[in-house]
Amino acid sequence: MASSKIFSIPSINFSKIRLDIRSCRSKLVQWRRRLHMQPELGFQEQATGAFISQILRKIGIPHQTGIAKTGIVATITSPYPGPVLAIRSDMDALPIQEENEVPYRSQNSGVMHACGHDGHTAIALGTADYLWHHRHDFKGTVKIIFQPAEESPGGARLMINEGVLKNPDVDAIIGLHLWNNFPLGTVGVSSGPLMAAVECFHLNIFGKGGHGAMPNQTVDSVVVSAQIVNALQTIISRSVNPLDSAVVTVGELHAGTGLNIIADKARMSGTVRYFNSNLKGYFGQRIEEIVTGICQTFGATYELDYWWLYPPVINDEKMADLVHSVAMDVMETPAKIISSCQTMGGEDMSFFLQEIPGCYFFLGSANQDKGFTYPHHHPCFDFDETALLLGVEIFVRAAENFCK
Repeated sequence: MASSKIFSIPSINFSKIRLDIRSCRSKLVQWRRRLHMQPELGFQEQATGAFISQILRKIGIPHQTGIAKTGIVATITSPYPGPVLAIRSDMDALPIQEENEVPYRSQNSGVMHACGHDGHTAIALGTADYLWHHRHDFKGTVKIIFQPAEESPGGARLMINEGVLKNPDVDAIIGLHLWNNFPLGTVGVSSGPLMAAVECFHLNIFGKGGHGAMPNQTVDSVVVSAQIVNALQTIISRSVNPLDSAVVTVGELHAGTGLNIIADKARMSGTVRYFNSNLKGYFGQRIEEIVTGICQTFGATYELDYWWLYPPVINDEKMADLVHSVAMDVMETPAKIISSCQTMGGEDMSFFLQEIPGCYFFLGSANQDKGFTYPHHHPCFDFDETALLLGVEIFVRAAENFCK
């Protein structure tokens, strides 16, 4: 269980969290740590899904399993007719070996909850628990979506295709991401583009190998690759409107077998990020034009595999205002609300937001005093579990304000 010292943080006003939620603190921490110890990769969340279903059955909440392979949706219906709100959480982990020396460290070698999805799931379970026992306090229906495979290859679109937003039809959706870029006691929320579209590529360069002392007899794939890496950066600096934020990153480059051997082939991989939806399709075309030109110049050939992964996360103004107003009531820290919270990170929550109005927001979870400062996807990532309480309170208040 988490130490009671988490309640000594002076910046958190726990009177803003209703007693019934505060009393669930130990349960939330227990759920989160159980999930953290048994992480599973995308579309492999069998044990995770079974655990979620077990908790929902124990509470008595009707739910459907097996959506998008391992996904779950719980449906909480008030006795009174009204709108339908969805609350989305993701539940998959990452292929990372955990380095934290904690009692609840991952027991699955090479797999870790290094992005907070265990916390997201615990918050969603806590929200479902509260709303089920207080379903006379709102009107309409709240659907809690436990989504697989956010990290990759993406489970949101598959859940939508399998009807998770139907029966009853969902009017709006909200979701959160625990965020170690912000301190505990803050919320990052804004309308419009919040997170970037994600596109990816693999590129193989084929030259002609030979002796390092006789480059005139070769087509050096390393030199060709270097020219391509440099040229790709000009897409942002010289081809994209400077008012449109975008990124082209080559994250991998592999070539060569010896210091005096000119490599006959090279492989690189990278990612593209942008906010402006109108840029979809542009980068793939421009990258191929650059690669084609450079390869022709040096006498090399290539194979390019380019694919689109996620659209940008774009928040609806009214739903962002709802989350903002709720967070203003819950948070009483000096920073409180952070509106400058855009990131080039990607999220398949974007598929839900393409279908219905909604808001995705960041819940600060870093605590420097406790050492919870490692970034997401780091083998030492962890977060202050006090954020679990704050997340449930914000979700519950948002549901009550929307379903009234």
